[in-house]
Amino acid sequence: MTALIRSTVFAATLAACALHPSAHAQESPATNPLYRVPAEQATPAQITEMQQRLLDWPQLQRYRGENAALAPVAPGTKRVVFYGDSITEGWGPTGSERFFPGKPYVNRGISGQTTAQMLLRFQQDVIALKPALVVILAGTNDIAGNTGPTTQAMIEDNLHAMVELAQAHNIRIVLASVLPVSDYPWQPGVQPAGKVTALNRALRAYAEEQGLVYLDYHTAMTNKNGGLDPELAADGVHPTPAGYAKMVPLAEAAIARAQAR
Repeated sequence: MTALIRSTVFAATLAACALHPSAHAQESPATNPLYRVPAEQATPAQITEMQQRLLDWPQLQRYRGENAALAPVAPGTKRVVFYGDSITEGWGPTGSERFFPGKPYVNRGISGQTTAQMLLRFQQDVIALKPALVVILAGTNDIAGNTGPTTQAMIEDNLHAMVELAQAHNIRIVLASVLPVSDYPWQPGVQPAGKVTALNRALRAYAEEQGLVYLDYHTAMTNKNGGLDPELAADGVHPTPAGYAKMVPLAEAAIARAQAR
């Protein structure tokens, strides 16, 4: 890895760990309530949960075995990595009938992950797989505060760093919008709809500036409240089979556009 790339990852990781002022920063970012429990009041179960997270915070172990077993890219084949959180993982495992059967696509989504975690595993779970293209979908768990308070600027920093790493390795990029959401079942009261819209606006502008394909799930799926209707996501966050069926042609069209460039 070149010094430039190392410095990019270092700077972006710092951005994920500390708030910094920005015109795009969210007001009062959400955070996982577990992180605010006073140490003397934490239960053994809560301590165990936090210890397990710290043992492998970016969850590099999740796909390490699958990566090692993955066959080399066949001549003439253009591998595509879908990279994200539970919404990506929910497509189905690589090679399954649920996940683009017959396509040279690899699923590297991990439930609950934020952009900071994804940045740290980008080398292992994207670059090392030698894809022709990566589809990046992330940001909703940052807004929910899954790994601590995260401003919009921090989310953008992490996504920009992933894009720069992909570009440095000649990997084409499809940058996806965050899906609509009006409430998080595990973090009620965040009121994320407006934050998602603002982030997506910034991501679209960045994609245009960088010459990337922007994959707009949000416009095609949002309801009047800025969320997802029950038939598309029973819990308001994670797509149902009908939700994924709506996403498939959008993803395929975006991949085709990016590959044609």
